[in-house]
Amino acid sequence: MTSNHLIILAVIAIVLPTIAVATEYIVGDSNQWKNNNFDYQGWAKDKVFRVGDVLVFKYAAGKHNVVKVDGASFKSCVAPAENEPLTSGDDKITLASPGKKWYICGVGSHCASGGQKLAIEVVADAPAPAPWPETPTTLAPPTTNSAYTILSPAYQVFVSVVVAIAAIIM
Repeated sequence: MTSNHLIILAVIAIVLPTIAVATEYIVGDSNQWKNNNFDYQGWAKDKVFRVGDVLVFKYAAGKHNVVKVDGASFKSCVAPAENEPLTSGDDKITLASPGKKWYICGVGSHCASGGQKLAIEVVADAPAPAPWPETPTTLAPPTTNSAYTILSPAYQVFVSVVVAIAAIIM
């Protein structure tokens, strides 16, 4: 019976890292979604937004809103009448597909004068595997966005828990 438990735990330890875990981003972090000339593009520039991630727009309801627009509307800061604004003050948008996404505040001149706009690039949830090299090559050191991120703190905690459970079962 113990060997069956160990096999199950081993399979879980191998399969779990392949399951994508969505990240929830509060747009603007502590600044939130305001028209105070905050640099939302600067906020987003070092982030990798993946399909399944969630953008959370936090703001005072009634003072701001969030409108998903296209590139031209983003540039002109004009929300098309047919685009329904989100107005809860705690709006969550799940990034459902890869590609460029644009969001503005449609209240007054918040977008044009206050800089209340965000453009991001969403990538597929899992990077495509690299093609097999024709000739052997020397491996480069891992980068933070490489397959070596399996050593992230969350994964290390998970493996520690699996090992602890295995030790208890045995």
